[in-house]
Amino acid sequence: MGRGLLWATAEDLAKNKPLVLSLYRQYLRALSSTRLGLGFAAQQTKKEHVREIFNMGAEERSIHNIRELIAAAEYTLTQLRKGRIPRESYNK
Repeated sequence: MGRGLLWATAEDLAKNKPLVLSLYRQYLRALSSTRLGLGFAAQQTKKEHVREIFNMGAEERSIHNIRELIAAAEYTLTQLRKGRIPRESYNK
């Protein structure tokens, strides 16, 4: 605790689970939107990428990191709903 890192309890994880599942479903639906102009193969590739991210996020136990992941997912959803595909920062 000396470094200021707060770990999530089982109660915290259970409280965030419905929100995370909802974001996950919304994210997959948004990727299927015709506004993005993605072909079927591109949609499937993006959806697989989203599944990997959410699976890795499911392992996260830091409250701060969980909040950041949720905020990032909400931001990305707003961009997808506007018909924009956010750039992946690690693929430079």
